[in-house]
Amino acid sequence: MSRKALMAAMLALPLSLTLPTVSAMAQTQAHGSDHGHQHADFQSDRIHVRVDGLEGGPDVVLIPGLTSSPRIWQDTVDQLSATHRIHRIHVNGFAGAPAGGNAQSGEEPSPFVVPVAEEIARYIEANGLQKPAVIGHSLGGTLAMTLASRHPDAVSKVMVVDMLPFVGAMFGPPGATTAESVQPVALNMWRQQASISREDYNTAGVATVTGMVNNEARRPMAIEDVERSDQAVAAAAYYDLVISDLRADLPKITVPMTVLYVKFNDARMTNEITDMIYRASFSTRPETTLKRIDDSAHFIMFDQPEVFAAEVDSFLKSN
Repeated sequence: MSRKALMAAMLALPLSLTLPTVSAMAQTQAHGSDHGHQHADFQSDRIHVRVDGLEGGPDVVLIPGLTSSPRIWQDTVDQLSATHRIHRIHVNGFAGAPAGGNAQSGEEPSPFVVPVAEEIARYIEANGLQKPAVIGHSLGGTLAMTLASRHPDAVSKVMVVDMLPFVGAMFGPPGATTAESVQPVALNMWRQQASISREDYNTAGVATVTGMVNNEARRPMAIEDVERSDQAVAAAAYYDLVISDLRADLPKITVPMTVLYVKFNDARMTNEITDMIYRASFSTRPETTLKRIDDSAHFIMFDQPEVFAAEVDSFLKSN
């Protein structure tokens, strides 16, 4: 397949096939600070952190995706608690956490990806973590890549779970899309998402999560996280995700990086095409380990828990 055809295939994919759209989000309800976990000793208005596992063990930082809570990682925490110290990030504004410094009030969305990634870097330094391994799912994968490219000496390795370095490429001309060229499209999407009704958010949220989680028993958790997220924060995060082009920054990641991904949820997208899209997307860092996980939707940890656990184990044991 030619590069032009490859990019055309990418553009044929609705973004909702690869990550939660903000039209799937719901406004924060009156949950206050009741969002289900204890906090690490770290003051931040953008994130807070739950720490579990072996005191003094090797550090692992887990970053969930758009609107997701730290509880999506519970199986991984159970897997690693006896041998590792696990730091689960909870992004303010997602899954019942107050918006804090991620709150939105202007006529345009304020930056999200870099400020949140910088707070994770500050957490690592402030708490004396010794080059933790970092695992990020979806938007969390973007945050992990941003963190590692800006602070390569702060981490030991990175795993990205089902995320491309530039999803904005799906919204522009094949092979010619840039962060600048896609910004007007992203801004229009943000405006539309900001005006959607709560009822429409809830309805779209159920539909979107259904396509992202094959395991029916795990869907209610993901839906609840969506419904408890702040609409304005989620919209701004989505906008910033679309315009974040990390392709030129990938070579700055000097530690080992593994990317797990799934076949796009579209009958036109074969395993071969999906593989080619990921190879092209990470071509600026050819040493990246790319691995497709079959028989899974976007939440690999829900749909293929044993396979995912094995991949995490292999990743953490690798040099």
